[in-house]
Amino acid sequence: MARKTKKLWEGRFTAPPSRLAEEYTSSLRFDRRLWSYDLRGSEAHCAMLGRQGIIPKKESEKILSGLKKVRKEFLSDRFRFKSSDEDIHSAIERRLTEIAGVAGGHLHTARSRNDQVVLDVRLYLKDVIGDLRVALDEVREALTRLARKHIDVVMPGYTHLQRAQPVLLAHHLLAYYDMLGRDDERFADCRSRVDIMPLGSGALAGVPHPIDRAFVAQQLGFHRVSENSIDAVSDRDFIAEFLAATAILFVHLSRLAADLTLWATTEFGFVEFPDEFSTGSSIMPQKKNPDVAELMRGKTGRVFGSLQAVLTVMKGLPLAYQSDLQEDKEPMFDAADAALTTLRTLAAMLPGLRFAAARMRAAAQGFLLATELADFLAEKGLPFREAHGVVGRVVRHCLKTGKALEELKLAELRRFSKRFDREALARLSPEAAIARRRAPGGTSQENVEKRLAKIGV
Repeated sequence: MARKTKKLWEGRFTAPPSRLAEEYTSSLRFDRRLWSYDLRGSEAHCAMLGRQGIIPKKESEKILSGLKKVRKEFLSDRFRFKSSDEDIHSAIERRLTEIAGVAGGHLHTARSRNDQVVLDVRLYLKDVIGDLRVALDEVREALTRLARKHIDVVMPGYTHLQRAQPVLLAHHLLAYYDMLGRDDERFADCRSRVDIMPLGSGALAGVPHPIDRAFVAQQLGFHRVSENSIDAVSDRDFIAEFLAATAILFVHLSRLAADLTLWATTEFGFVEFPDEFSTGSSIMPQKKNPDVAELMRGKTGRVFGSLQAVLTVMKGLPLAYQSDLQEDKEPMFDAADAALTTLRTLAAMLPGLRFAAARMRAAAQGFLLATELADFLAEKGLPFREAHGVVGRVVRHCLKTGKALEELKLAELRRFSKRFDREALARLSPEAAIARRRAPGGTSQENVEKRLAKIGV
């Protein structure tokens, strides 16, 4: 079960690794996507080694030339992996040595795979977070454009999935705009802790060479260098934090998908999905299913699982580096991919939603206006708790007589309280109820218009 391979660490051993062990410990299947970051880190490290005189200048130039050729091979899809490659880092170093000869062996001076790996991951996450924030901005822009387009559409707001009070559809959509805004802030905050350069920490104790970490950080676009070599190689808080922010993002995306899929049912009939983002049934010809939105909701479980996986790997892990940390990448890659594809798909889908304004407005009438009567009585001097009880009896009367609130005559209302007058009747429309919610943060069209103007839509 063993085969002859050439490993970076083979000098200590008298026998090659078992083929099973080799396959089991290889991370190349998933970490090969880090190739560009590994090359960037190697180029900056090599430039520093030559600049500091740690390796001869000619050797540094030869290595940099070799790395350039390796990059071209990746870009043209000509790079060939070998069965002996443990990971993307050893694959690139192996190929570099094939190109540059013995000079390639100088590249690993003052560097360990421990600090090299975490450098690559930090470079990757900085880019991913940047991409996610752009995608978030696209979704938020799509939401604001929907809100502007449907600025006067009235709908029922819900609590406990029961019709509660009339609101504007635009106000409802802007609730998700705010949720995703907090997600953007979390990613920005997370990125500040990703933005720490670990290279130069070695395996765990630092390195004895006169390296210039500030130069490498500047070359790679980091604003800080790590302060403790042990922490630098064993820290994965930044991955857990990224996954936590991504998990919260998916809570919000899942809630939006839940709203839209519920509204798309025949029972609600508030929205229709664009055909391009719907599917049919293999057996029922009439079906139009919101599968894309349902899958957005379903992916939430995987992202939650990614966070739990990394937290479990880290729990109780002794310092410093352990091979357990190899298990940090697949959950991170999977969650990042899910987030980017979901946000980009959502941004493309939202503009095609078709809302049934008349049906939504009709659903916002009726007992949703009961609070208007209670507020009216409170304004007339009746303690709100008493006003609440009075209007509760009015509602009971309507249920008993089969009438809607809007159908009641003033005389009927005054049987429950003499404080009612014709102004109370004027309040019994969804538009009137919405217009009165002018307190900051309320659903009035005036407020929503101001908010959209502030956003710039």
